[in-house]
Amino acid sequence: MKSIVLAEKPSVGREIARVLGCRQKTKSLIEGDKYIVTWAMGHLAELADPKEYDDRYKTWALEYLPMLPDRMKHKVIRKTSHQFRAIKELLHRKDVNNLIIATDAGREGELVARLIMRLGGWKGPFQRLWISSQTDSAIKEGFRNLRNGREYDNLFRAAECRAEADWIIGLNATRALSCKYDVRLSAGRVQTPTLAMITAREEEIKKFIPVAFWTVEADFGPFTGTWQGSKGNTRLKEEASAREIAGKVSGKVGHLTKVAKKEKRINPPSAYDLTALQRDANNHLGFSAKKTLQVLQGLYERHKIVTYPRTDSRFITEDMVPTLRDRLKALSESPLRPHAENLLRGEIKPGKNLVNNAKVTDHHAIIPTEEKVRMERLSGDERALWNLIAGRYLEVLSPPYRYESISITAEVEGERFIARGTKEIAAGWKGIMKNLHVGIDEDEEDLPVQRFKELEEGDSCTVEKISVKQGQTKPPARYTEATLLGAMENPQKFLSDESLKKSIEKGGLGTPATRADIIEKIISNYYVERDGRQLIPTARGVELIDLVPDQFTSPELTARWEQRLDCISLGQEKGSVFIKDIRENAKDLIQTIKESKKEYKPRDPSGKKCPMCGKVMIQTKDRRGRKVLVCHSLSCGYEENLDQRAGESRRPGRREQAMNKRLIQEFSDKSKETSSFADLIKAAQERKKKKE
Repeated sequence: MKSIVLAEKPSVGREIARVLGCRQKTKSLIEGDKYIVTWAMGHLAELADPKEYDDRYKTWALEYLPMLPDRMKHKVIRKTSHQFRAIKELLHRKDVNNLIIATDAGREGELVARLIMRLGGWKGPFQRLWISSQTDSAIKEGFRNLRNGREYDNLFRAAECRAEADWIIGLNATRALSCKYDVRLSAGRVQTPTLAMITAREEEIKKFIPVAFWTVEADFGPFTGTWQGSKGNTRLKEEASAREIAGKVSGKVGHLTKVAKKEKRINPPSAYDLTALQRDANNHLGFSAKKTLQVLQGLYERHKIVTYPRTDSRFITEDMVPTLRDRLKALSESPLRPHAENLLRGEIKPGKNLVNNAKVTDHHAIIPTEEKVRMERLSGDERALWNLIAGRYLEVLSPPYRYESISITAEVEGERFIARGTKEIAAGWKGIMKNLHVGIDEDEEDLPVQRFKELEEGDSCTVEKISVKQGQTKPPARYTEATLLGAMENPQKFLSDESLKKSIEKGGLGTPATRADIIEKIISNYYVERDGRQLIPTARGVELIDLVPDQFTSPELTARWEQRLDCISLGQEKGSVFIKDIRENAKDLIQTIKESKKEYKPRDPSGKKCPMCGKVMIQTKDRRGRKVLVCHSLSCGYEENLDQRAGESRRPGRREQAMNKRLIQEFSDKSKETSSFADLIKAAQERKKKKE
């Protein structure tokens, strides 16, 4: 008898088959003596569309909401149905008596496999392959320690609850808003509060009024000091006051009242989880969150040189410590080899910033595997991202950065000037990725860091040059993907209730694995635009936030969801209770939308009126990413294609052509628009006959 091994992707399936010695290949599987390896293509099944529950739902109408089916149905995705059929046949082969789930070791991976098993009719025993890297040794070790599949029933239930809740809340809210305001809108429990963060920041920027301030800087030769008031302030509200201080001390001699020196250290950072890596990749490499995940997936699946990507932990467990040396040795043919060899000369002593069993759940931090790195096999993007991961791994294992902090206070004519400087003692971890770590990262006054000569208290100092500088307070910066990911991960600051902040400390908007898709979704829906690295809300995005109920714009809803889903996966809450609450929430949400007194006020700058109904058209993108003008009215649907190739006239889209044809038919006088030469001769002959 044989075991079916169900992987999530063909590439992973082929690697597992190779390790297991399976060689008989077809389009949908690879078979060996003991195992038959097959694969999904991501999700092969999904929740059924509303129309498959009730014919009424084929029509978008407010009176049919909320849509709350008694039991949720699933269907096979048509595009990949051929692969599902192949797997289903395998599940019913007489020589098969076991199934091994080898999809991604996480919530969504579990859902992929379980839905295939359910729709395919699998009733037999099953096991779970749970690994955090795709190396040969990890796969072999995983198969030696297969787990009982039933251990992950709660994880599957959490995944199923998440999908059902998104269907219930997302589809109902989208239909309700669209029908209420007769406008195409899309709402979701993660995308909408994420969009709300961006629109709120934009509103702050628009309302911001800059305030001028002045600073006074004195050049003492060996150092430059910044004036400081009695309350510790360095900014003056009046230019006249700054000029008065400058005139008072210019050319005068003072003395050093304080020279303080203190040795300090900065411990290494924690290893990467997915969100932290996406933020650094955006800051340092300009990668979008989506691109980071795609490149990272290749490093994990194809090259096998990093561990599991979709993790929310920045730590490893104690049992992994013996593998740390081999992971360093794997860097022997990379540009980071000197740093790796330096660490290998001594004893590897990872601290609490890396090893913490309590902070590792399903997967540990993203670190290099024991697989030797072949840099020539990596693309430019892969090299850049791998360099961040491997560099961080080396930093985590390195000693602290040590330096001497020096602060100087000079007094001239009763006025105080301060300066601060540093002197490096040991580069430690900061010597690994020097170009990424500028500054000391101390929470100190915003003063320039200088390098001082040996100075002592009581030394005299002369103001050689004095300058008055004007500045302005700055508005908050627009979100980049890096800062938005941070806000999604830690939404507590967007809540005013202190008890609620504590309750969602482990929550957030979405999960590390889904946040990139959420950002891409609000961009593809044309609610947000990228401007370089900045994220700017469109008029359409602002309109949506104006219309949705307040509970939908707060991180509270989704943060509570994620917290409860975690409890379900741990067996601490029943999924049925969660779904019951979701259904009640959907009823309240729809009722709120129905009773809302808000009005839709289109703000799209195009200003073009729809030729069919006269309402304002909005600029957006179609499914192929092309720019189009669409009538905002849901009941109309007219659209125009805006994209055109260089040197070519604009090509109308299919729907635009249909609408134009309809307009011609409706308003044409039905007369013949052109005549042939034969028509003209015939008409002339008829006129001649009439005259005769």
